Amino acid sequence: MGKSLVIVESPAKAKTIKKYLGDDFEVEASVGHIKDLPAKELGVDVDNDFEPQYVAIPGKAKIIQKLKSSSKHADAVYLAPDPDREGEAIAWHIAQELRRSNKHIYRITFNEITKAAVTQAIAQPRVIDVSKFESQQARRILDRLVGYEISPLLWDKVRRGLSAGRVQSVAVRLVVERERDVLAFVPTEYWSITAELALPNETTIEARLVRIGDEKAQISDEATALSVAKSIESASLAVTSIQRKERRRNPQPPFITSKLQQEAARWYRFTAKRTMIVAQQLYEGIELGEEGAVGLITYMRTDSLRLSNESVEAVRQFVKLTYGSSYLPENPIQYKTKKGAQDAHEAIRPTNITLTPEVVRPFLDDDQYKLYSLIWKRTVACQMPPVVYDGTTVDVTAKPTDGGPDFTLRITGSVMKFDGYTVVYREAKDEDSKEEDDERVLPPLDEGMSLISRSIRPNQHFTEPPPRYTEATLIRELEEKGIGRPSTYATILSTIQEKEYVKKDGGRFRPTELGTVVTDLLVESFPRILNVEFTAQMEDDLDRIEDGNVVWQNMLRAFYTPFRETLSDARENMRNLKTEEIPTDILCDKCGQANLAIRFGKNGSFLGCPRYPDCKNTAEYERDEHGKVSIKHAERSGESCEKCGRDMLVKSGKFGRFLACSGYPECANTRPIPVGVKCPRDNCGGDLIEKLSKKKKVFYSCSRYPDCNYATWNRPLPNRPCPQCSFSFLAEKNYKGKNEILCEVCGYSEKV
Repeated sequence: MGKSLVIVESPAKAKTIKKYLGDDFEVEASVGHIKDLPAKELGVDVDNDFEPQYVAIPGKAKIIQKLKSSSKHADAVYLAPDPDREGEAIAWHIAQELRRSNKHIYRITFNEITKAAVTQAIAQPRVIDVSKFESQQARRILDRLVGYEISPLLWDKVRRGLSAGRVQSVAVRLVVERERDVLAFVPTEYWSITAELALPNETTIEARLVRIGDEKAQISDEATALSVAKSIESASLAVTSIQRKERRRNPQPPFITSKLQQEAARWYRFTAKRTMIVAQQLYEGIELGEEGAVGLITYMRTDSLRLSNESVEAVRQFVKLTYGSSYLPENPIQYKTKKGAQDAHEAIRPTNITLTPEVVRPFLDDDQYKLYSLIWKRTVACQMPPVVYDGTTVDVTAKPTDGGPDFTLRITGSVMKFDGYTVVYREAKDEDSKEEDDERVLPPLDEGMSLISRSIRPNQHFTEPPPRYTEATLIRELEEKGIGRPSTYATILSTIQEKEYVKKDGGRFRPTELGTVVTDLLVESFPRILNVEFTAQMEDDLDRIEDGNVVWQNMLRAFYTPFRETLSDARENMRNLKTEEIPTDILCDKCGQANLAIRFGKNGSFLGCPRYPDCKNTAEYERDEHGKVSIKHAERSGESCEKCGRDMLVKSGKFGRFLACSGYPECANTRPIPVGVKCPRDNCGGDLIEKLSKKKKVFYSCSRYPDCNYATWNRPLPNRPCPQCSFSFLAEKNYKGKNEILCEVCGYSEKV
């Protein structure tokens, strides 16, 4: 008997699975997709039932050849990419390549990379799910049609290099519309009144005004607030109502992809992309000492809340042994998956609940430990009883001496009776959460008890605008509106930042000028594509293709026929921002004869004089909190221009920061920013300068490139040779927010 071949996506996954299957199996990795639509052409025959033209992905030819060679000598080939649409598409493409080499090709899937799950999958192979593959193919073609047809329009009308996306553009629209809500918001003044009240035993407690007479307390100005405060101060006060009610707070269900991304963002400020990278590592396998590679969590792309009976029983046994019977519900807790979710997989959970975060801590890096802890704790907590507490609401009536309406002051508090699932896990809250946790323990209070006011404090407030989106709240919004799917959120959020349509400011998303103008153009010319409800409906249609209820070509035809007409109209009528100018109230400081206007060029937007070419004045600009435009004054570098002697300014461009002569446009001299360190290569003589990579990350390289290709991500420090090996400079490294000074030659380091 010969060997069988198992094909997965990643080398890490292959390594873990090989350990479980032993010598009777060879395990190879495809390293993701092997075929896709061509990169530089549409690759879809729209006039022939949307026939896709798949080609080998650049760099994958050797991998394809290796898989073919391995499959020729295998008794059977088991295709084991991830158990989702993308995985099914990878399996389909591999099968197409191998079908001449081997007739015994099977599809296997598993929700977790454990020995039991893998061996069971091998024992129960199936055929490729054509409907699932067609759903992925329809999504890929749909996104290609939108991106490749609209993007060239943006190149013509705005600038080259821009892109539009069926889902990403809707996500940017949400950020743009929220920003406009923030800028248009007009704060409204209101006042609250807090009273410090004394009990007969001199104990004091705070209460807040909730009603004036029979109406809700609504005070809009200081004069009224002071008048009300004065009336309460002189009023007789007595407890008139005490309500005690037992309350329960149930645990949250186990994680699905979107909820894991949100919770990791709330707790640790992880981006969605960072969360998914770490989750992939935990899923594919972590080296646990002598035990070898172990998959620690189940598959991390899921929107199902289902847990297997075996895993639930394991959690219940763990809870009973660790926390006692009082923390174990009588029956397992079942969570209902929302309508339309794909229930083929389980929720995200640990593969072995006895591998606690503390047990595996020595084998994990910080990110892996944090994320695994979240998943482990949430899984345990979801099978534990609710928190039980007594909530108390006390109303105090203030009767004014002047015969005016009564005032009702309210005191609230709660007493924990049973901590339930919170012994393991507490949920984080969004920064815009309106929930309040009032866990004050109240002193003994009885109805009819007289109270005395110690102080009455009027407090001025202003209503606040809707908060800008964070990673967590934008994912929540996308999920609630049915835009995209959990597996796509990380890519969406990364893409809209990489394309410079949005940026983060204090952890919250703001649209850039570019993102705003592109959104406006697309909404104006493609209202259907940018419509939230339409985008959500498209997601439902893709799900129906997967369920076998819709023919994928019919779905694309229904989309493309009206889209083609809209596209033709947009080519003729879409506004051309290259020729447009947005006027400002800033007078040109060169000619003084016209106000500067915002213009759009190949490197972005800038201020320019509308009298060009008679006046060639340009300037960078910035907007304040309210959107007002002002000239962005360049930082002076302290260096002089070698051509005209004027000051050199630090400016930013498409390729990063650079020095530019302040005499522009009369003197257009520019040069890179030196860091004050010579290139360490022998006999080079070049200077190290600051540059920007394609992914907008700063690095430092030799000024003599390409003659010298020395480069480093770490910032060289002038006049700081290594004290250990005498290398010419130490460098500052910043990784995940941690700074370190190190020598790149001998490893010497200092903590900052």
